[in-house]
Amino acid sequence: MKKIVLIALASLPALAFAQTGKYTVQGTISALNAPAKIYLQFRQAGKTLTDSVTLKEGKFQFTGNVGTTPIMAYLELNKKGTGPGYKDYKGIYLEKGTINVNSKDTLASATVDGTKTNREDASYALAHKPVDDAYAALEAKRKAASDDVKKSDAFIKENSNAEKAIDAQDVQINKKFIQDNPDSFISLNALESFAYGADYVDIAPLFNGLSPAIKASESGKQFAERLPKLKAVALGATAPEFAEVDTAGKMVSLSSFRGKYVLIDFWASWCGPCRQENPNVVRAFNHYKGQKFTIVGVSLDRPGAKDKWLKAIHNDGLAWTQLSDLKFWDSKAAGLYAVRGIPQNFLLDPDGKIIGKNLRGEDLENKLEEIFGKI
Repeated sequence: MKKIVLIALASLPALAFAQTGKYTVQGTISALNAPAKIYLQFRQAGKTLTDSVTLKEGKFQFTGNVGTTPIMAYLELNKKGTGPGYKDYKGIYLEKGTINVNSKDTLASATVDGTKTNREDASYALAHKPVDDAYAALEAKRKAASDDVKKSDAFIKENSNAEKAIDAQDVQINKKFIQDNPDSFISLNALESFAYGADYVDIAPLFNGLSPAIKASESGKQFAERLPKLKAVALGATAPEFAEVDTAGKMVSLSSFRGKYVLIDFWASWCGPCRQENPNVVRAFNHYKGQKFTIVGVSLDRPGAKDKWLKAIHNDGLAWTQLSDLKFWDSKAAGLYAVRGIPQNFLLDPDGKIIGKNLRGEDLENKLEEIFGKI
């Protein structure tokens, strides 16, 4: 399942290595001149910093110091020069050395090379391209279908099976990159993606196989701190207790559903993949709601966006308990379950043990059929 992962600039990870010095980001994008500008945006010392340069015959250059911390950053092109935006952008890593960024037309299609992490990022992007292309083709097919076709069981089943095949390819690409590049910061990013659909028993060995330098980096330490949380929501573990308010403002605890099979479904009104998956969840709920089965939705909607949350619940027909503290990625329940990408779900047995994770489409219905029999 293509998912939305925590990638907000305010939370971009930084990698601390024993290196320091000057970085130079230079390149050429088309043959643009003023007022076109390139913006460089990144986080440093807890602040979001933005620099800009006006293009001259498409050429630009930024310089600065990274200290001991190579940093993930965005280059953004605005032809009108009116400020940074994400319509045409490229992710890069600021680190000691010269970083070359070149393209004949768009910034998004630019090649990036010149330093270790950026070369490794380009290598990962090339390895991951088949998955990105497959997701893009699937999304184009979905958009081209009529509303009636999208609602048909045949289309939903076909879409779900296609996603499942792409997901399996994604897992293998990430796993191989991590194993082949234990001394790469990009492997931590690949591990983050791998961890979305994997269980602790598969995640921990990959992290432990990373080099001491990567594990000792700031991002490595942050991931290590998450491992106990990932272990706490591994298959067979008792699901951590939490309580959040429902749509009426009433506090509801997870333990109040003991005695039933419970699907904890993490989603948000702003999450496109979540909204695309909702028809599958609705179908499963309607099929098995007469059994000892229910769903608890936990939304990662933004502060002040209760109206959007409620509208999405109504529009998508989510007729089960819905909870949210409206804290976006700072959701307490999401943090407790180490959720860094949505949609995500956890299936609990009547004793609160986790017996399934990330069950989507037919996988969810098949698991429920395994539990309740064919209905």
